[in-house]
Amino acid sequence: MGKVYLTGAGPGDIELLTIKALRVVKEADVIIYDRLANPDILKEAKSGCEFVYVGKEDSHHTLPQEEINEVIYQNALKYENVVRLKGGDPFVFGRGGEEGIYLKERGIRFEFIPGITSAIAVPQYAGIPVTHRGITVSFRVVTGHESTHKDHSQIPWENYKTDDTIVFLMGLHRLKHIAQKLIAIGKPKEYPVAVISRGTTKDAKTVVGTLGTIWELAKDLPTPALIVVGEVVKLRDQLNWFEEE
Repeated sequence: MGKVYLTGAGPGDIELLTIKALRVVKEADVIIYDRLANPDILKEAKSGCEFVYVGKEDSHHTLPQEEINEVIYQNALKYENVVRLKGGDPFVFGRGGEEGIYLKERGIRFEFIPGITSAIAVPQYAGIPVTHRGITVSFRVVTGHESTHKDHSQIPWENYKTDDTIVFLMGLHRLKHIAQKLIAIGKPKEYPVAVISRGTTKDAKTVVGTLGTIWELAKDLPTPALIVVGEVVKLRDQLNWFEEE
């Protein structure tokens, strides 16, 4: 019976992979990876390592989460070192907690290896800080893709009347809904918004607009993409560095 490393792959740029994550990738007997993990990471694996793809795409899942849990478990019965490689961080909408619980209930040893979350790194590469003195002292990270099994929204929209920076992950296809919800609670249509597609990679693209215009401006951007709402978006004019290199 092996050990499972529930490992964050970071936001896309392979150089943002942690030293610890790289070590377990190099030692892995099997790597179970998703769509958001940079595929170049797999090139660091040792000869003979098995690869299992369990990616999820918009409206199409290779496997539902319950089956992914079982795939991880079955591989832990077969291999000594199992790496479950997940884009970003396993605990930031990565369902790493669900996978860990599934393994715990079946007596499988596991370890979490944090990854740099896209919620901070992607805006940073786009020149947008999630906090900035004199503008905002806090930020929120919110899923833009809620469970379809719920009969009501779990997002506490009324709480978002503050000046906190709001980062929505996986929300591109609900961008108009998100903008309209924020306008409905009192944010002005002129409030700054940025949508960042494929952040930290060579294909990164950022579109800046307002709550009133952003869904038209960003409608053709490819996923993965995240949404940043807040006055900090205006700092991009001074802090943009990655896309100008």
